[in-house]
Amino acid sequence: MKQSPLPPLYLITDRRLIRPEQNFFEVLEQLMVTGVRMIQLREKDLPAQQLYDMAQHLRTITLRHNCLLLINDRVDIALAVNADGVHLRSRSLPTAVARQLLGKEKLIGVSTHSTEEVTTAADQGADFATYGPVFYTPSKASYGAPKGLSELQEACRASALPMYALGGITVTNTPAVMTTGTHGAAVISSLLTAKNPTSVCKKLIDAIGHC
Repeated sequence: MKQSPLPPLYLITDRRLIRPEQNFFEVLEQLMVTGVRMIQLREKDLPAQQLYDMAQHLRTITLRHNCLLLINDRVDIALAVNADGVHLRSRSLPTAVARQLLGKEKLIGVSTHSTEEVTTAADQGADFATYGPVFYTPSKASYGAPKGLSELQEACRASALPMYALGGITVTNTPAVMTTGTHGAAVISSLLTAKNPTSVCKKLIDAIGHC
């Protein structure tokens, strides 16, 4: 598995959240300039050709800014654009199979929603996991009630696997989140729906760094 340090802030995309006056790629590039060093391209509704085109374009931008690019679920797309890895869902390929296809140097992240899923991800060779939803957020409402900080802390203690808190993470609650032992924070709407994404990004990075 890849051994380079994982960035503490993990941005997950949802192009539908971008304001009409903004450009998807321009917003992402501005956030990379601000300090985002790992992005997951998560556009699950797109057909393969359109997702490939988007991933290929985003890959050129991430390389320019030394930012890791992971593709949600699609190992084939990740290989096609030479992304840094994949992020697997509960119904994705098994982690061990993805590892065989990607090789040892690529990153594999896994979405988890229970301590058991965290330990399974670690046992199967994942490099890191997201855990949540920690707080309520509309984008994660289908995953059930928020886990809260105590369950996040239990998940972090269950394994040495680096964890990213996900779901409702804001500048205000980040200091409390980071006391649980999580490696970092994964964010979607707190950045992509912001009127000034770069300003919020700076505050998030500062909040994580001072914890």
